[in-house]
This record gives sequence, C-alpha cells and structure tokens, in this order.
Amino acid sequence: MGTQTVRQQGLIGARDVEAAVTGIGVVAPGGVGTEAWWAAMLDGRSAIGPVTRFDAAGFPVRLAGEVSGFADEDHVPGRLLPQTDRVTRFALAAAEEALGAAGLDPARMPDYAVGVVTANAAGGFEFGQRELQALWSRGSRHVGAYQSFAWFYAANSGQISIRHGLRGPSGVIVSEQAGGLDAVAQARRQIRKGVQAVVTGGADSTLCPWGWIAHLAAGGMSTEEDPERAYLPFDADARGHVVGEGGALLVLEDGDVARVRGAAVLGTVAGCAATFDPAPGRGAPRLRAAAELALADARITPDEVDVVFADAAGERAADRAEAKALAALFGPYGVPVTAPKSMTGRLLSGGSAVDLAAALLALRDQVIPPTLGTVRVADDCPLDLVTCAARPARLRTALVLARGRGGFNAATVVRAAR
Repeated sequence: MGTQTVRQQGLIGARDVEAAVTGIGVVAPGGVGTEAWWAAMLDGRSAIGPVTRFDAAGFPVRLAGEVSGFADEDHVPGRLLPQTDRVTRFALAAAEEALGAAGLDPARMPDYAVGVVTANAAGGFEFGQRELQALWSRGSRHVGAYQSFAWFYAANSGQISIRHGLRGPSGVIVSEQAGGLDAVAQARRQIRKGVQAVVTGGADSTLCPWGWIAHLAAGGMSTEEDPERAYLPFDADARGHVVGEGGALLVLEDGDVARVRGAAVLGTVAGCAATFDPAPGRGAPRLRAAAELALADARITPDEVDVVFADAAGERAADRAEAKALAALFGPYGVPVTAPKSMTGRLLSGGSAVDLAAALLALRDQVIPPTLGTVRVADDCPLDLVTCAARPARLRTALVLARGRGGFNAATVVRAAR
C-alpha cells in the first residue's frame, strides 16, 4: 500500500484508538430529532412533496424533501436568529441533541479536549439570497454585517464551537454529498491524535430560488411531479434525484474515555476512506476503491459486511456504476443494500451524515430501513435492494457510501457496539 493511500486513510502517526459514537442528533425531512426521524424511516413515510418554502410554480422541478415542524426559536437563542441561516439553525439543534444524547458537558471537560468538524456544501444560501436582494433593491446600507460570515461554509462549525465552548481542533469539509463522511473521517483522525471528543457530521439547506437555480444548472434533478415516483434509486424507471435539506451530527469519542465516564456507545467508526474520480474519459470511477480502502482500514473482508447504505443517485448511469462496484466487491445480490434517502431526498453534505446515523441505528435495532418508491430494480443493477418495508436482520457491520459532484467518493465502515 503506497504512502499516499495510507495518508488518505489517516493511519500515519495515528494511535490505534477506537472511535466511538456516543450521541446522534438529526434534523431531516421526516422528523426533527433522531427517534422521530428514525421512526418515519422504518415506517416508510416519505417526506418528499411539493415545495412550500418558496413559490416554485415557475420552475421545471417543484418537489423537495423539506424539514417540517422546525420552529427556529425553539432551538436557537433569540440573539442568534438575526445572524444565522436556516442550515446553521439545523446544525445547532442537531449538535444540542447529539451532546445531550451523549451525556457530554463540554464545560466539564479539559480545555481543548472537544472539537467540532462539520461538512457543508452550499453555505447559508437563503441568508445570502436575502442580503443580495436587499443590496440590489434597497442599497448597500441595508445589507447586514452578519452577511460577512452567515453565508460561509464554516459558519456551522463556528457557531457550534462558540455556543458550547468547544476549543479543540475544528474545521469544515466541502465535498458535496460525500462531505458528511469526510467530516467524520477527519474527526476520527483528531481522536487518534489525542482529542477526547469531536462533534461531527454535516448539514445543508438550499431550498430558496437562488439555491434552486444552482441545482437546476447542475442537472440530474427529477422533473416527475408525482412524489412517489420522483426519486427511484436503482429502479428501471429512475429519472433523477430530489433535493432535500437537513443533516445529522454525531459525538465521536475516544472509546476508552467514553466508557470511563459511563457513556453508552452506539457503535464505532471502524474504517474510513476517500478517493477521487479521474477526469471524464480518463479512467473508471473510484467508488469501489473507496469501499475497498475503508474495509482494509477496518481490517475486515467483504463477507463481514451485513448491509450497505448506498449513495443511490437515482440516475440510470450513476446507479449502474454503483451497482457494478457493489457487485464486483460483494458478488451479485451478495449483501442487502438500502437507500433511506429515497424518503428524504439528497441532502448534499447532510445526506451521507444522515445515512451514517441510519446505519448506526440499524445496528442498534437490528433492522434495515427500506428504499421507498423503487419497485422494479433494473436488470443492470444486480442488488439485493431492501424495498417497500423494513427488513429485520442480524447486523454487526455496515458500509456507508457517498459520492459528491466533482468526483468525490467516500466510504465509512461502522460496527455495532461491543
């Protein structure tokens, strides 16, 4: 294994420390709060529907996965409301839940012992749109000072750090849909360097006209108007994806430290890897390589994986490529595969973080959430896709995959708590 590959997995100069997940916070389509959202996923309740956050009548795509029932003032102090975008409020709420679930009070930890690493692909899009509208319609004096940072990708990490006094290593990852997994990989590196705990994961929210135009320009969105048929991962009739908002944050800890303080461990991050696709026409996609590297990092073989949470692009060519990678690694129909994001839409950086939360909860409850909508798996996607209803199963190890625009691939192996 070359030096670059080893660095990629975060192994050089790192202690062999168990990275334990002790808390999860979720704000996503289907539920505000981890257990509410998880119940919706297991019940097969889709949150994809007509856009309500802005008038989408003039756009060719009018469906999204929206977070409903989120009252900003219930989750964010009033002084922060004028200086934060919707996505930062999601992140603050998810961090609060994750820290509470972990029973971790940063104020009782040593200085610099707790950090925060989040992923965000779009920044505060809605906040930025509002300030730009003020600039061009009313003039520069009507643009608030908070625009200088509220739009920024790092705003979520910064606000979480300030609110909870997290003075340890912090950062932000920008790698689109792969970002949630990449952030967790970076947090794991910090744990191996001696940091006791890191709040990590990803969130995005771009459901505003400016964000919508960007999504349309990027392509790949489904124009189907029936919410039940709009986003069909691996289906023969797949025609694109649906955009959603939200995300998930985890508390990742040194396993030994967590157990000493009496924390309940939900599972462990056993392997992480990231790869980049070559330029178009210069080689094959490298999602399979990311999966293989993550398994090697976890020191397991493919036959030890009990379930795969797929990237599930919902586009025929991308689905075919992912299915080909999985069939090559596990054999055709060799392992159960699922894509609960079919009920939420693709959440950019929040999507893979939410999938990671789903994988940990699946290990906890010994059940695989379904892929909703897909009824006819394409012949060129030889997958044991879990559809229609949740499937009970004996689960010890899960593989989570993600791809981001621009050639990002990420893979994470999580294992049930011992």
